[in-house]
Amino acid sequence: MLNKAILLIFDGLGDRPIKDFGGLTPLEYAKTPNFDKIAENAECGFMNALGRGLRPGSDTSHLAILGYDPDVYYSGRGPIEVAGIGLQLKHGDVALRGNMGTIDENMVIIDRRAGRILDVSPLTKELDGMEVDGVKFIIKPGTAHRAGVIMRGENLSSAITDADPHELNVPLHTVEPTDDSPEAKRTADVLNKFIKQSYEILKDLEFNKKRAEEDKYEANCLLVRGAGQYKHVPSFKERYGLSASCIAGGGLYKGIGAFLGMEIVDVPGATALPNTDIKAKFKTAKEKLKSHDFIFVHVKAADSLGEDGNPEDKKDFLEKADKAAAVLSDLPEDVLLVISADHSTPCELKNHSADPVPIVFKGGSVRIDDVTAFGERACAKGGLGFIEGRHVMPQILNLMGRLQLIGA
Repeated sequence: MLNKAILLIFDGLGDRPIKDFGGLTPLEYAKTPNFDKIAENAECGFMNALGRGLRPGSDTSHLAILGYDPDVYYSGRGPIEVAGIGLQLKHGDVALRGNMGTIDENMVIIDRRAGRILDVSPLTKELDGMEVDGVKFIIKPGTAHRAGVIMRGENLSSAITDADPHELNVPLHTVEPTDDSPEAKRTADVLNKFIKQSYEILKDLEFNKKRAEEDKYEANCLLVRGAGQYKHVPSFKERYGLSASCIAGGGLYKGIGAFLGMEIVDVPGATALPNTDIKAKFKTAKEKLKSHDFIFVHVKAADSLGEDGNPEDKKDFLEKADKAAAVLSDLPEDVLLVISADHSTPCELKNHSADPVPIVFKGGSVRIDDVTAFGERACAKGGLGFIEGRHVMPQILNLMGRLQLIGA
């Protein structure tokens, strides 16, 4: 009988055929004997978090996979992001996520991640506590180039557009209200003023002058997006009766865990970057099985390498992950191991796509199919067939004998 579960999500795992790899994806081309062994002893399938033809964001896809319909529970990425870096929202706050990016004097975006700067704390501390028209800005560093933003004041609304256009060589967007309320108009006006004032502060910092001298991208603009306000969400424990912990390096994914009331486990060396200590994450997951029923483990870097258009490094990272997966080879028979991804990030697109991703369910009482490799085309032939993210938790509950009976 399966009593506990580990859900392992490789962000951006899926890809498309790479010519230099002989028409294989980075996952198919990588040497992954441990993942292949898991797939050989599992039931496999193909999964799209939001459904066919729907291009998933990392936030909405994780909510769907964890059984929380984004149409009901999603309140924008901002609240999730700030939860992940330990900030607490108050009623009326507006939360946003942000990148420290690079713009020119005409406010045209040169780089959305300031050359993937690794630490923005010297920059966020210059902006933290700023006040604009009675609204206080709480700014804290996230992972690498990311930051969390809270607007705190009266008469605010999350009904605003993004300042970040999500592409290069275009001007920073002016934030606009998306409804006719005075609160939305006020919020947009205040945020536009903040962006301009913060640019004037950041561009003159010695920190950025030094980066320019070193021929590095200046981190001179906070690109904000994903506005949202506080919304009550039933905890994972309330929803499923399972005590849960979250092991992740990235702020968003810690935020998802915190958003759903999971215990957040900090693992030394878990960076959300290619240098992350994956083995330490997997060891910690096994350790947490002693105290929790459900362990959510997130591994980030395949997504970032896909966004960089770097199939060789993506392949290398997946081989690194496979070596770490040896730690998972001796899980107890009563532990269900589920491995999948939130979405594909094809190197040719340098962005998320709606291409489905492989998914495997391995455990003592799982029906094993004929799949012998962990890859996109191999898992597509598995016994699960095609499923959506909303099917993942019901299948986990089914295998654990926890589904409610429908009918007599």
